[in-house]
Amino acid sequence: MKLRQATMVDYEQIMAILKDGANQLAERGVNQWQGDYPSPDQIKGDIEKGHAYLAVSQDEQTVGAIAIVPSPDHAYDNLHGEWLNNTDKYVVIHRVAIHSNHAGHGYATKLLNEVITQVKENHSEIDSIRIDTHEDNKAMQHLIDKMGFTKVGELHGVYRPDEISYVYELVVNNE
Repeated sequence: MKLRQATMVDYEQIMAILKDGANQLAERGVNQWQGDYPSPDQIKGDIEKGHAYLAVSQDEQTVGAIAIVPSPDHAYDNLHGEWLNNTDKYVVIHRVAIHSNHAGHGYATKLLNEVITQVKENHSEIDSIRIDTHEDNKAMQHLIDKMGFTKVGELHGVYRPDEISYVYELVVNNE
């Protein structure tokens, strides 16, 4: 698995992957990504700011998409909880999706593992990685737990009114 920084040429492909992800969530009865999030403007912004990446398998297939956003992330300003590492030197993983055509091959695990490895090996200035997911997205919660993240709290109504998201953190450089 490798990450390739996305360009505007990749916009339609990213939108298709995220739409497929939204459909997968809906099929599982998870009310996440079932509105105007993530929006086309948000994805264009991710690409323009250099935050959008494509997940590319060993056989050069594009299997997923992810956004890696540097701090500060103001979505976390109203965290109901407590950070493991009270730092402004963090990155946030957002908008993770593996296309259903590539499901069941462990790509989500490989993708998060690659992000963690890249941060640890190439970004000693980063103290922690943060991520959140919808309270009903059990598959993502399981993956986040499996990758060694610790649940640190909740967000209430940040993405949509009445929506609860669970927030996690992984300390990667604690010097």
